[in-house]
Amino acid sequence: MRRRWEGPVDFAAEGLLDGCEGDAREARIALLEQLFADGASLDEVRRAIAEDRLVTLRVERVMTGEGRYTQRQLAELAQVPLNVLLDFRHALGLARPDPDDPAFTDHDLEAARFLGRLLGAGLPHDELLDVSRVLGRGLSRGADAIRGLLGRRFVATAADEWELALLNTQAADQLLPLTGPLLQYILRLHLIDQVRSDVAGISDMLAAGRMPGSRRVVVCFADLVGFTELGQRLNVEDVGALATRLEEMTSAVVEPPVRLIKTIGDAVMLVSNEAEPIVDTALRLVASARGAGGEFPSLRAGIACGIAVNRAGDWYGPPVNLASRITAVAPAHAVVATTEVRDAARGRRWRPTGKVRLKGITGEVALFQAS
Repeated sequence: MRRRWEGPVDFAAEGLLDGCEGDAREARIALLEQLFADGASLDEVRRAIAEDRLVTLRVERVMTGEGRYTQRQLAELAQVPLNVLLDFRHALGLARPDPDDPAFTDHDLEAARFLGRLLGAGLPHDELLDVSRVLGRGLSRGADAIRGLLGRRFVATAADEWELALLNTQAADQLLPLTGPLLQYILRLHLIDQVRSDVAGISDMLAAGRMPGSRRVVVCFADLVGFTELGQRLNVEDVGALATRLEEMTSAVVEPPVRLIKTIGDAVMLVSNEAEPIVDTALRLVASARGAGGEFPSLRAGIACGIAVNRAGDWYGPPVNLASRITAVAPAHAVVATTEVRDAARGRRWRPTGKVRLKGITGEVALFQAS
């Protein structure tokens, strides 16, 4: 229900209705009435109009609450050094704020205190920053996907600014209380699955005296053949759709112990502690791309194994580099691997493809194609 505004702000005189006529003007007035009745300041509203986000201002206020603290005050109350607090915010992918801007809420204070407890428990500062960067990237993508889903739905449904703002606010009221428990549940499931997968390598790691985080893994890269050339004749949206489709295809065929580590434009990276499951996954993925039809490019995959190091959810080391180089020389529709992978995945049929020299790799590498 639209509320009647009886406050002191003259919307027209303040320039808040500029460019709005007819029904759009009435909708803008209703939205402004609601915002000022909710306690928004004139500066807040002006800034939102200038930044073309007036329709989201209400949901921003619902989600963040009212600013009460500066970053400097948060640091003092949480007993966390200010520079550390700013570093962690930046690691999450957020801008470094003015330390004296009173824009932060009780939610921010709770998060700062949580960070203080983690540091107080002895967890390394640098490694916590690495984890924050990974969480920031992942949750940013999740938020972007949710925002896009709701945005497309609401823009198609809403008739004007007021209705669009109302739909956004209702969604925030209904969905925000659900996100915390859902994210915690998803994170717990992934942690349980990965802890179980890691058990297989712990004894070997201890016996070999290797550093924590390093273990023997099987790495696979799969990329779209001719993606660069295709990108030159397709529009940006179509190119983005191909990359999204590749990620969807990969998610559809990946099952533990294989994990999708990341997407890199036209490629995906998979890791497993067993060879045969990752070879099977790569074959299913290549077949899926082959059956996609239309303009979807063919796929190729390269697989290698060896000791690698896990840092902040990503993997580094010789098998990562080798798998990437193998992928670059693999033919379309093929899954190609090293001798070690072939020997470990005896359940598949293999055909030798010869020895090759790979950029950055010493000596010749014998390769085999799986079927």
